[in-house]
Amino acid sequence: MISIRTDLALEAREMCEDGQSSKEIPGVKLDKKELENCTVTKVEVIDEQGSQIMNKGIGKYITLESNLMKFDDDESREEIIDYLKNELIEVLGQDKTKKTLVIGLGNWNITSDALGPKTVSKTLVTRHIFKNYNKDYDDDFTEVAGLSPGVMGLTGIETSEIVKSIVDKIKPDRVIAIDALASRKMERVNTTIQISTAGIAPGGGVGNKRKALNKEYLGVDVIAIGVPTVVDAATLTSDVLDLAIDNLMTQSEGAEDFYNMLKQLKEEEKYHLIKDSLDPYDKNLIVTPKDIDETIENLSIIISEGLNRSLHPGRITK
Repeated sequence: MISIRTDLALEAREMCEDGQSSKEIPGVKLDKKELENCTVTKVEVIDEQGSQIMNKGIGKYITLESNLMKFDDDESREEIIDYLKNELIEVLGQDKTKKTLVIGLGNWNITSDALGPKTVSKTLVTRHIFKNYNKDYDDDFTEVAGLSPGVMGLTGIETSEIVKSIVDKIKPDRVIAIDALASRKMERVNTTIQISTAGIAPGGGVGNKRKALNKEYLGVDVIAIGVPTVVDAATLTSDVLDLAIDNLMTQSEGAEDFYNMLKQLKEEEKYHLIKDSLDPYDKNLIVTPKDIDETIENLSIIISEGLNRSLHPGRITK
């Protein structure tokens, strides 16, 4: 079972591969395609055996990786929005009668955890229009409601309880939950979007997971969209250590055996060695890049517009 902290199914599978002679993992399917400026990887956990090995719920996990997400310009945004829209349409389908509730998870007072609320604020909501005009169908729009429920520290209420009560009241056909995630590779922070059909546990990105939002609990399909915005200090240190070892090996004379021994440490062994060194001093911090303010704003535009174009046929203009 995976014990290194990551919310990405892609990374969980990579770590499973590290511990096996075969790249085939029981109960897990993998499909990967290379697009221009974007890699799309689909990991499907198909049964309980795969779920236990991966420590992920049964369902599909679609990961888009692209450096385009780093660039704050219209051309880069349009390209990644188009890729995201296409994957969302495949997951959501094109039934115009389905009603959707979009939930922005996270704390809007913490920038690295504000992806959900910022995305919802830019998502086109239409439920009030459908209700005011007593409509059940429209050629260009579907019925969409949106909410950012905050976090328990702000409301005193479990996020799952708030979402459950709203689902019971307005009866959507599906919930789309957006949240910040955690990665175990610094290179994937703010350059990766994960779409999952297995639901989500709010608070994963900042290490404070709450009760999961999934079909079993809410009674409707739950699609989760997340971006890793943080890593923990042990993960960052492990990546830096790898770079340092490679650099030292090229410069050292007579110490190759020692550095080769360090290189042969398994990923999980190295991570726990560093984590055990940091934890007693309370130094295993949550780390995020310094330009996180601009990055979260850009990512919220990308995800909200990807949602708008996949949920509302009239918005597909590109």
